[in-house]
Amino acid sequence: MQVSVFMTSPKPKVSVMKPESHRSPCPVACTLDLIGDKWTLLVVRDLALGKSHFSEFQKSPEGIATNILSNRLARLLEHGIVEKYPSETIPSREAYRLTKKGKTLKPILKSIFNWGLKYIEGTKPFDEMEQTS
Repeated sequence: MQVSVFMTSPKPKVSVMKPESHRSPCPVACTLDLIGDKWTLLVVRDLALGKSHFSEFQKSPEGIATNILSNRLARLLEHGIVEKYPSETIPSREAYRLTKKGKTLKPILKSIFNWGLKYIEGTKPFDEMEQTS
């Protein structure tokens, strides 16, 4: 008897993005088309860790350029992963936060984080990263 690695199960219908274009209908490929570039998950990581302002994202140790950050935030907004709201700490500025849909990426980030800690030499927990940066 052969068992499939990818099990299929009935899934509830939720609002699904209509893709611009994808390499294939594979969910892994389509997800990577949206969040699999060099920067997007790092922006989501920063949001999950409590950053909310453009200037805070720029201070991350990876050093994202302003034009790339603007592009990634716009893309995350467009796909309902992030939302803007009036900043409570900086008057006349907007802040960003994960939507309910965006928060569902947290377990994925945690898995990637734990995998990296276990298998990639030199990686550090977030609290140690902040002390050395």
